[in-house]
Amino acid sequence: MGVGSVRSVGDAAAGVEVRAVGSIEDVDAVFGVRGDPAHCWCVWDRVTGKEFDELDDAAKRERLAVRLRADGPAAGVIATVDGERVGWCSVAPRAEFGRVGRGWSTSSPQTAGDDPGVWSVTCFVVRPGFRRGGVADALLVGAIEHARAGGARILEAYPVDTSGQKAPSANLYRGTLSQFAAQGFEVVATPRPGRAIVRLAL
Repeated sequence: MGVGSVRSVGDAAAGVEVRAVGSIEDVDAVFGVRGDPAHCWCVWDRVTGKEFDELDDAAKRERLAVRLRADGPAAGVIATVDGERVGWCSVAPRAEFGRVGRGWSTSSPQTAGDDPGVWSVTCFVVRPGFRRGGVADALLVGAIEHARAGGARILEAYPVDTSGQKAPSANLYRGTLSQFAAQGFEVVATPRPGRAIVRLAL
């Protein structure tokens, strides 16, 4: 299944199409100007805490824009509904995300090491008005196909386990464990209660 041909992940995702991100304008349409995405620009996992604090929103956006203009596989996928851009998923080689290997919820001795064949899904953003409609599930399917097409051998992610105590909505940008389990990902580490590291062999 090509990235551009993801149309259904169950009935809820019917009508959602997913493709590789083309430009920063794709991301602009999803992130908007308010809320966490508009202040992060998917830079959090790519820089140190000190760098993140020193960069203003415009500089963070430009960091992502430079990455999107680079040669090689795109840094994520975009979901559209009737041509309208409604969701984003960050997926790229794990080596791009320096903080992932150090984070309290994203690192573990079981997954340590610099393996160029490992890619990471680090976040989902779905616009208000399009949530709970299968967009995130379709984005994950598109991310899997994008990673496979880019040469990844393993796709890794850092979801929240929502089966126990309810997680704050601000933490759900990593995705949920049930969402990844539905696509065949397996838990390989639990760095903290309620958090998991999951992998899918491609």
